[in-house]
Amino acid sequence: MSLSSGSAKRSRTRRMGESVYGALLLVKNVSAALLAALLLCAGAWASWFDVGPAVRGNESGQVRVDRCGKHQCNGSFRPAGSGRAGTRSVTLSRPLAGDRSRPVPVALTPHGKYDVVRTDLAGVLYGAMPLGGALLLVALVVAGGLRMKRTALVAALAGAGILGGAWALLSF
Repeated sequence: MSLSSGSAKRSRTRRMGESVYGALLLVKNVSAALLAALLLCAGAWASWFDVGPAVRGNESGQVRVDRCGKHQCNGSFRPAGSGRAGTRSVTLSRPLAGDRSRPVPVALTPHGKYDVVRTDLAGVLYGAMPLGGALLLVALVVAGGLRMKRTALVAALAGAGILGGAWALLSF
């Protein structure tokens, strides 16, 4: 058996098969990256309608919860500014209502005149729950499709932190 420094020529079929396999790997990686980006953008888009008003609420104030139904609570909204007077009835998601004994800091949403979101950390994290769920899904796609385990771990921890933080702040 002789050792030669030259390389053996592969057949045309084998070279073609290797290039097709490489193209399939590229398509798999690109499609997994696009799916992860789509999930992340969808989660951020869904979260923005609740997080945006909670962070930069144009009309903020307080709500004292009067009565609660199965999914939402009703209460009286008092604007924070001294230039605005009067109260009006607004609706608030049941998990955000908290205790009836104390007022809840809220902001009016732009897409509903009678819908409010909490402006404290619990309200921001509750509004970001779609983003947290999307981060958990992105972690699965990144770990399984792209084989990027550390990036997937960071995404999963961020998603679990958002979901766990919202649960902890609203439960205790």
